[in-house]
Amino acid sequence: MLVMYAAASLVHHAHNAHFLDHYPNMPAWLSPAGVYLAWLLATAVGAAGYVLLRRNHRLLGTAALFSYGVYGLDALVHYLIAPFSAHTLAMHATIAMEATAAALLLATLSWTGFSSRSAR
Repeated sequence: MLVMYAAASLVHHAHNAHFLDHYPNMPAWLSPAGVYLAWLLATAVGAAGYVLLRRNHRLLGTAALFSYGVYGLDALVHYLIAPFSAHTLAMHATIAMEATAAALLLATLSWTGFSSRSAR
């Protein structure tokens, strides 16, 4: 799920960076480089969470991965800053892909976390 979400997030961020001028109501200060930097920093949090989990730092790793997943739901903010109808089909597709992948990552983390606790 982590790799799937990272890929979906990259696709959305790349589309956002490439078509930044076409995304409605985006802040004027935001640049394509800033969009890629945001993806890189968020993905670093996800990667750190994975490494922490693999090294048996369950609480920190899970917290980092949950933060990473919640960041992916932030893609839906596009619909708070501009109406649904203001976005193109490609915008909708990349937003939905990232948000769905993030939700699946969060669901997986929740399920595996609860499963681990109940197995003890």
